[in-house]
Parts: sequence; C-alpha cells; structure tokens
Amino acid sequence: MEVLKREPAFTVVMAAVTALGMPLVLVIPEHLTGKLEAIAALLLIAAACASATVVFLRRPNRPFSFSMANVLGRAAATPVLYPEYRADIKGWSLELLKKLEWRRFEELCAAYFGMLGFTARTTRFAPDGAVDIDLYESGSERLSIIVQCKAWSTHTVGIQLVRKLRSAMAAQKAAEGVLVASGKFTREARDFAAKEHISLIDGADFLGKITALVPEQAAALLKSATQGDYLTPTCPACAIKMTSCTNTEAGRKYWGCPNYPRCKQAFFSTYNAPV
Repeated sequence: MEVLKREPAFTVVMAAVTALGMPLVLVIPEHLTGKLEAIAALLLIAAACASATVVFLRRPNRPFSFSMANVLGRAAATPVLYPEYRADIKGWSLELLKKLEWRRFEELCAAYFGMLGFTARTTRFAPDGAVDIDLYESGSERLSIIVQCKAWSTHTVGIQLVRKLRSAMAAQKAAEGVLVASGKFTREARDFAAKEHISLIDGADFLGKITALVPEQAAALLKSATQGDYLTPTCPACAIKMTSCTNTEAGRKYWGCPNYPRCKQAFFSTYNAPV
C-alpha cells in the first residue's frame, strides 16, 4: 500500500488487486490511516470486490456470450460450396452470373422481374421449355409477357429457341416475349427477335440491369441467388442436385442424375464443369 496524496480529511491509497490484474484506488478518512485494523479491513473489502468481479465475468449467461451449440448448428447448416466461392462474394459480376446453375438462374430472373413490379409465376420445372416465367401486370390476371431463361454460357443462343418462344407467344396470346441468357445470342437470333416483339437480354445486359437497381434490391438478389449450392445443376426431371460422373469409355466428366438408371438426365456442357 502506498500513500499517493494526503488531504486534510482524507487519504488516497492504492491497493494492488492481483485477481483483476489492475490497481484499486481507495479513499479513507485521515484519522484511520494510523490504524492497522482499518487498513486491513479495506484490503479485505478490495479482495471481496475483486472476487465478485471475477465470478461475474465467468458467468455462462452473461450478456453477449456465444452459445457453442448455436455456432455449431449454423456451421452444420452452411452449405459447402466450390473452393473459389468460399470467401464472401463482394458483388455482382458476369463471371458469377455465368456460374449460376440453370434453376437458380431462372429463379433470379423471376425475382428480378418481380422487383420491376410484375407478378412472376414460374410455369414448369424444366430448363428447355419454351416458357419459364409468366409475367402479369400488378393487380391483373391477364398475361402480359412470357419469359424464357437460358443459363447457357458455353455457347450462343441461336434462332431456334427464339422461334420456339414466338410460337409460345402465339399460343398463349402474349403480346411480348423476353429471352434472358447468361451467355450471348447469334446475330440471326437478334434479327429475328427484333421483328417479333421479343426482347433478348444477354449476360452483360442482364448484369447491367441488375446493377442499375437500387443497391438494396441488387444486394437482395445477390443474397438469394448465392444461398446454398447455386453451382451444381438441378436435375430437370427429379428436382434434385446432380452428381459428378465420368464416362467409362472416353473418361469425359459430366453431370448426371443420382437416380440413374431410372433417370438418364445428363449435362455434358456447362460452365461449371464437374470435378
């Protein structure tokens, strides 16, 4: 104990409280400084305060404590993604758009048009149908626009799919059609679409439209598009994630349905090549 300052009525003393690793400053009346009993009592009080503080800090239910069970539960629920996407995704990019599997790409398109004010209804669970999404004006049950989505990033979309969409427009009496692709369109496809009230949106165009939204909307689309396994293709027939397979003759990798041989769906040419 060391006397730091002496005043007429009080003496300021410091007791070393080793339990907390810091000193404790005490103020005692001047007339007690010569009495050993009073000083000892103050030290006992300081030690008791230190012990109480240590007990409080060690309480398992103190504020801001982490529950290890909750942490492990969240970790177990976190999907395992491809190594290059384990880190936080900083934002939208054409590379990310091309990596989205076909079903996730279709869901992204539906969510985007929903943000534009349309009521978007998916029409079928298949990557090669003529119509993937029906768009209705807000508050209306009259079909306004039909949309087809193509997560084709390894080759261009040709006129055949645009013709197919035009036939679907006529059958459903839709005035407009939209074909959204993560890749590009051929010149022939663009020329035909320009004459048939069909809008073609390639990957770069779609990326620009998403980033042109208000930041909160673009961030919401990014979060929903990258939740879970957004890279492995979904089987169009069984609605389950496909698995990496190898052709026994040529040794070629491809995506196959886990329900093989009952389901023979396979993808041989995708941006996300199986490993």
